[in-house]
Amino acid sequence: MRSAAGSRTGHTASWSLCLVRSSPAVREGRRALLALALRPEASALEQFFAQVPPKSGLAFVVVQHLDPTEKSLLPELLQRVTAMRVHEAADMMRIEPDCVYVIPPNAEISVVDGVLKAEKPVQPRGMRLPINVLFSSLAREEGECSIGVILSGMGSDGTLGLQSVKALGGLTVVQEPQSAQFDSMPKSAIAAGCADIVAPPAQLPARILAYIARASGTAAAEAPTVEPLDESAEDPLQRIFELLRKRSGHDFSHYKPNSVRRRIERRMAIHAIASLEKYQDFLRDNTQEGDLLFKELLIGVTSFFRDSAVWRQLSDVTLPELLARQAEAHDLRAWIVGCSTGEEAFSLAIVFAEVLERLPQYRGRSLQIFASDLSADAIAFARSAQYPASIHTDVSPDRLKRFFNAHTGHFRVNKSIRDMVLFAQHDVILDPPFTKLDLVSCRNLMIYFDSDLQSRLLPLFHYSLRLGGVLLLGGAESVGRFNRLFSPIDAKLRVYLRQDNVSHGAHDFQVKSFPPLSKPSKDHPLPLSRTPVQTGENLQVAADHMLLQVYTPPAVVVNNEGDIVYLSGRTGKYLEPAAGKANWNFHAMIREGLRSPLASALTEAAGQREPVELRSLRVEGPGGVQLVDVTVQALVEPAALQGMVMVVFRDVVSQARRGSRKAQREVDAAREVDLQQYLGEIHALREETRASREELQAANEELQSTNEELQSTNEELTTSKEEMQSMNEELQTINAEMQTKLDDLALAQGDLKNLLNSTDIAMLFLDKDLNVRRYTDRALKIFNLRERDIGRPLSDLTTSLRYPTLKEDVLETLRTLVFSEKQILTSDSRWYSVRIMAYRTLDDVIDGAVITFVDITGTKELESKLRTDSPHS
Repeated sequence: MRSAAGSRTGHTASWSLCLVRSSPAVREGRRALLALALRPEASALEQFFAQVPPKSGLAFVVVQHLDPTEKSLLPELLQRVTAMRVHEAADMMRIEPDCVYVIPPNAEISVVDGVLKAEKPVQPRGMRLPINVLFSSLAREEGECSIGVILSGMGSDGTLGLQSVKALGGLTVVQEPQSAQFDSMPKSAIAAGCADIVAPPAQLPARILAYIARASGTAAAEAPTVEPLDESAEDPLQRIFELLRKRSGHDFSHYKPNSVRRRIERRMAIHAIASLEKYQDFLRDNTQEGDLLFKELLIGVTSFFRDSAVWRQLSDVTLPELLARQAEAHDLRAWIVGCSTGEEAFSLAIVFAEVLERLPQYRGRSLQIFASDLSADAIAFARSAQYPASIHTDVSPDRLKRFFNAHTGHFRVNKSIRDMVLFAQHDVILDPPFTKLDLVSCRNLMIYFDSDLQSRLLPLFHYSLRLGGVLLLGGAESVGRFNRLFSPIDAKLRVYLRQDNVSHGAHDFQVKSFPPLSKPSKDHPLPLSRTPVQTGENLQVAADHMLLQVYTPPAVVVNNEGDIVYLSGRTGKYLEPAAGKANWNFHAMIREGLRSPLASALTEAAGQREPVELRSLRVEGPGGVQLVDVTVQALVEPAALQGMVMVVFRDVVSQARRGSRKAQREVDAAREVDLQQYLGEIHALREETRASREELQAANEELQSTNEELQSTNEELTTSKEEMQSMNEELQTINAEMQTKLDDLALAQGDLKNLLNSTDIAMLFLDKDLNVRRYTDRALKIFNLRERDIGRPLSDLTTSLRYPTLKEDVLETLRTLVFSEKQILTSDSRWYSVRIMAYRTLDDVIDGAVITFVDITGTKELESKLRTDSPHS
């Protein structure tokens, strides 16, 4: 029977198996999904299903590459090896536990809202990728609760879908290639780096079931359970970060803790490790696990022209304004931070090319795009500029024709667009930033960073941009409290303009890093490289800075309001911070003796081009009374300083010292010694500059040679053919679309709002600090609430409830996670059933409490009446 089935298909087929967990123990009713792909050899399926318990609580969806004209015999074959019911899948068939569903011929199957959706394939025969289709729907539907498995089979169908499952936090499992009759599909998945578990098919069910049990907290008593990560596990967690830093050279301690912990817990569940300390030991002894955890923590989700409204805004407004605003002396420069596999960088290049075609007056201008990412694999993929045929859903046919070269099963970005983009592996946390930029795009990257790192990156982007530069953020990001650095061009689309002449302190860009970076000082406020080699330009700036500090008098630059915008030299003898709230106004900080004459001089200097000279002003400083000459000069050039005034201080030698030749000689001798010392330091700096320039020239020559080799390699890349027997030769990229998730979230919020408004039940939502988060209109009859009470503590609210232990009961519910329900009387003689439950996020994190109040006054009155009317009462 099996051989007959194989002969009827007439080609090598592959399978995909999707398991749906219906147990409510998993994420409180969310399904845990698993997907596999294998050749139609009965042995792999038999070995797998022979180890699956009949009452596992899972549902299996099997996808096979079928001849569209032949009926599949697979349901009958599988029914012989399993006690579960085997069905041929049909459109809108609801998935039930402990059942097997087999794909029908000439169909593609996906999972949507707990039902199977079977549709006719869009692609012609030979180009169909049903396993990728299944895995893609699986990842979108279940996210981190999805599980994908690749078994024996030819070709590479399923690899990209498995990557989609892994990108969203699901489990990925692959059959050991040595145990597979056809190892192309397992090898393809392993080579792509998306295999969490690799084992023979007979061992896979136990590994999968154990993972589900550990992840859901329902492991058997004899099996070790994964201890949840909490704040007490800080030291092991920090040691894990340290191991990652030593292994990869990158710091993850500033990533959001919840995201990092979920990924670590997932790796612990995969390896059946019970505690964080044991996983730390496992990570230290297993270098491959360090690489896998590093890749696990990098989340790369992107697509061409994601958020179409943003690209329309760039095309219609931002890029034309940048071309018009920036001088012709330089071409535009852009930086794509966290470019992943390069789709966003190429999208920007295409939009810029279209703008130049639409605006002929700018035809001679060009755009240099620097695209950087932490992942070396993502950068290598982006440099190939080769994308699967599925990008036609994101890229219009006109753009595909003009900017891509079509090949069998894939598209490649043409050379004119590729030449506009330079890809580089770069750590935005540790490495020095790109500078002199006109556009910085950092979309949906900072959402994975904590607030401390976000507060350091935004000033860094401000420093990297030129005057009039533009910052582009993701839909879930904003500049927050740095609205003095960036003003919104389009707040809804997160497009911001760099604010100029903004004083925001030194550029303290460094964060906790490995290897340790030099901490910024007063003389070196800008970020230093991780390498000890400094360029000649940096040394020249340092030397110039030293000379200014030593040989130029102290000076202050103030704006037209008297606020200090720049200090040079030691100004402590003339300026003193005023007591009270910090105030950087010049008039508030100037010492007595200088305040009145300088106020008049500032007014006089603002109305003329000549400087105002003040001679021998007496000022009382730390060393006593001192005579000082002051020059007040209005600034005209450069343009950035127009409207500001510079105040220069010069000490005057006292009359007694003027009359003393000996004292003068001592001063001259001391100055000569200092001068010789500084000249020696300058000579040493010049020698270091010369040596650094020679090293830089050699490094540049090596880099140029390497770039030429890379360019030659990129030009020689061609499409590799898959094995002749495979029905699926090329990869089809499955990218999760962030916009879809945002639309779903907006819809869910609308549904929630309508649901709350439509219920006649009083509900009060509290955050984890027991502050009011949200409430329904009915709650106004119980609590004295107004809109401005959002964020107020529960204990501050006045209520008609006679429930003095309400706060304690809420805290007890949050501690035990066991809901509380009591019948409470109000001051106006009404009865309410008060139910307290823990508030759980979609990530299964306890983030507050929900209190519902159901009016049971009628029930209580009826109960009282029945008791009164009862003859036995």
